[in-house]
Amino acid sequence: MAEMIKITYVRSGISRIYKQRRTIKALGFTKLHQSRIVADSSAIRGMIGKVHHLVQVEAVPNSAGEEKTNGE
Repeated sequence: MAEMIKITYVRSGISRIYKQRRTIKALGFTKLHQSRIVADSSAIRGMIGKVHHLVQVEAVPNSAGEEKTNGE
């Protein structure tokens, strides 16, 4: 099972460059303070790197991540 991470959208994308706004949307965020639990991959890490100043990242234990993804 892949490691899971929790990404929380904490700062607005208003007045940010277009690519950063599109990256936030690609991560699945539409509103501030939303959280998503996703598999930790190099693609996701690359997206986080582009908008690191707008999001907060936390590691999630495997058991909590599995319960979250199976319930969706």
